[in-house]
Amino acid sequence: MAQTATKHAPLGAATILHVVNAFTTAFDDAFEWNKNRKTRKVLSGLTDAQLDDIGLERSEIAKI
Repeated sequence: MAQTATKHAPLGAATILHVVNAFTTAFDDAFEWNKNRKTRKVLSGLTDAQLDDIGLERSEIAKI
């Protein structure tokens, strides 16, 4: 017969997990935002001809 787990997580473990997940998500979001900001900054410095070479238009930079 299969046994089922009867032990419970320590009190507060779920709360700690949620807090850690919130910080991890916030860090990941900030990292992604900064990466996109840097990309937009570099792309903004390119000429229209250079943007055309990579298949972008200046108006598309803001969408990144």
